[in-house]
Amino acid sequence: MELNNVGTNKNSIYMAISLRKLCLATVSLPLLTLLVCFLTGYIFQQDDIHETHCRVYNVLPSISAITGISPQRYLWRITIALHIGPRLIITSVYYSYYYNILKAIEDIPLKMKGSRLLNLCYWLSMAEVATLCGVTYISNRENYAVHEKIFICFMISSLTYMLMAVRLSRLITPNAQSLQYKQALFVTSLVSTIGLVVFFLKHRLLCHDLAFSWFSFCEYVIASANMGFHFTVVIDFPKEQLVVGNGLSTLKVD
Repeated sequence: MELNNVGTNKNSIYMAISLRKLCLATVSLPLLTLLVCFLTGYIFQQDDIHETHCRVYNVLPSISAITGISPQRYLWRITIALHIGPRLIITSVYYSYYYNILKAIEDIPLKMKGSRLLNLCYWLSMAEVATLCGVTYISNRENYAVHEKIFICFMISSLTYMLMAVRLSRLITPNAQSLQYKQALFVTSLVSTIGLVVFFLKHRLLCHDLAFSWFSFCEYVIASANMGFHFTVVIDFPKEQLVVGNGLSTLKVD
């Protein structure tokens, strides 16, 4: 990397952050917070986290249950507030990355299809982030009806984004190392979502024992697959940095 007149007012870098480290922090923060919420809720507030619609036997609380009780809800909301900013940055980075690849493609039909998929991925990712905020700050204990609807929107936007991201990668970066992981994580999330719906209906309509525990298990698998899917950014951008500077148009990369 060659920089002309580094340190002068005309060409200076004020801050450079490793994208890999930023993504590690972005994914690790909600994962660790979920673990803290689960352990503290399971140890100190079992009656609260195991309360269900049918009041049947339950051993595994849902994510909404462990992040909806106090004081865990405040820790979870702070975590998501810190998580959202980097997520928006990563969405923009992916958009620019694929946009530059598409600019170099001469096949017009392929380029147009890729552009449509790229725009769809961008807005689906934004929708996923927005609905994540919704399910976080409107808990099931405060307003169950609204929380449930936003959760459904989150699931739809998340799964659709995964599918479109996989299709886009297969179209224009078929040799990307992250593609196989994205495909596996999407399939995992899709299968778990089917299980989530089945066990929710068994719990809600038939009040089967442990149905809600299996629903919760599927929810944790989905959350883990979602985090893993977004974590593949460290494979796509292993050495890149986010740079804040002045006169970076003169930056040359060898």
